[in-house]
Amino acid sequence: MTANKPGDPTTLNRLYGRSKGKKLRVEQVDLVDNLLPQISVPETGELGSMQLFGDDRAMHFEIGFGGGEHLAYRADLLPDHGFIGCEPFMNGVAQALSHVREGALRNVRLHMGDALEILRRVPDKSLAFVYLLHPDPWPKARHVKRRMMNDGPLDLIHAKLKPGGEFRFGTDHPVYLRHALMVMQRHRHQYNWLCEAAADFQSRPGGWPETRYEAKARRLGHEVWYFRYQRKPD
Repeated sequence: MTANKPGDPTTLNRLYGRSKGKKLRVEQVDLVDNLLPQISVPETGELGSMQLFGDDRAMHFEIGFGGGEHLAYRADLLPDHGFIGCEPFMNGVAQALSHVREGALRNVRLHMGDALEILRRVPDKSLAFVYLLHPDPWPKARHVKRRMMNDGPLDLIHAKLKPGGEFRFGTDHPVYLRHALMVMQRHRHQYNWLCEAAADFQSRPGGWPETRYEAKARRLGHEVWYFRYQRKPD
């Protein structure tokens, strides 16, 4: 794994984003106060499958899960897998908690805060999937270092994925798209792009549900792109 270099614009040491929005409803406050502590990622220690779920199972990690639609869908689809979701925005966490409660999902662990801090505590080569869907594009050039699709985070994701594990990325922002493709080209020695034709990144793959952010993008007339990368063997 490549070490982070202070001042390197391609390095990201923490996740940037909002933490609060509109006031939570009473039932959302109840979920944050009572359900979140039950399924929160532990504050210290290694975050392996045994520590989080009590057994040896495939694990998935979602960076910035938004309202939790994708996380809940995948967790319901794969009940014998374990899911870790990180989101700094309290309103998004509250929405995800509603999905967890409604779906009676016992295979989800959440963290309200920085995804990179949690990802560093996951054992190397332990994740089957990592998801980064519609991240904040930080379109201004002076904010390029804040983009999650940069060398530091991609080296970290590579370290945590199992050989053959999959990294999924989605965006509707053309500036971010070009940046992401440029960065992934630098990481072609680490990842295989699972793409044989344009349709492979222009059409949503199976098992990849539409999120509210994607739906909003389509309402605005934006094109949406979907990318699947597989970690190469060592």
